[in-house]
Amino acid sequence: MAETQKFVQLGRPRRIWAVASIHGEVNRLAALHDDIGGRFLPGDRLVYLGNMIGRGPSVAETIDELLAFRRAILAMRGVIDTDIVYLRGGQEEMWQKLLQLQFAPNPMQVLQWMLGQGVESTLMAYGGDVQFGLACARDGAVSLTRWTNQLRAAQRAAPGHDAFYTSLRRAAFTGAGEPASGLLFVNAGVDTSRPLGHQGDSFWWGGMGFNRITEPFGEFVRIVRGYDPAHGGPVVTPHAVTLDGGCGFGGKLICGCLAPTGDILELAEV
Repeated sequence: MAETQKFVQLGRPRRIWAVASIHGEVNRLAALHDDIGGRFLPGDRLVYLGNMIGRGPSVAETIDELLAFRRAILAMRGVIDTDIVYLRGGQEEMWQKLLQLQFAPNPMQVLQWMLGQGVESTLMAYGGDVQFGLACARDGAVSLTRWTNQLRAAQRAAPGHDAFYTSLRRAAFTGAGEPASGLLFVNAGVDTSRPLGHQGDSFWWGGMGFNRITEPFGEFVRIVRGYDPAHGGPVVTPHAVTLDGGCGFGGKLICGCLAPTGDILELAEV
């Protein structure tokens, strides 16, 4: 993916609605959409912070709900398609890697690790079977290729799903300046010792020290994430905001409405 396609510049929004990890809980997502749908205004931005799929029971239905709400928002006068952003989370990253499992050096180990991280519900959403997948991993690259091609075909057959996965970006940010004034939106974390373009997997797997960030990260005065691997609940500090309410783990789905300054105007939870 080209560098310009990895990140989304949010421009100068009126407000930013940031939705935490959903993990396939479509009923909570639909309730959240009902709550914020009537209050979204032209000039606002809507950013889903990754982990929209995985773990929960309704992965395909969740994507369908995301796409339906996008159509409803875009029907508003003054709203354009770039006002709605989907970030790649750990779950989306695993799913895309699973579709290329035949190229992994140790496909059995990789698949077992993914299953332990919650990819099974996404696999089942596209007609996949865990035991059959493990058998294909034992058989080798030819069997794995046939299996992943079937999964890819099932994804392609679901209206809008291919386009959804293609649209995923690694991070989103508002305009920054001197002194640091921009906002950065990520899935789980950042490595503050590296510039934005060299984060690699840190966006998905580097979140353990996130709440201990005590200073601006480059031009960004505040970083907002949607998933906490430690499941510590929502946390707000001067430079780091965690919105994860535990959706997919027995908790609630949270959406934060932020001003361009980074101030939290509202926390909605369902």
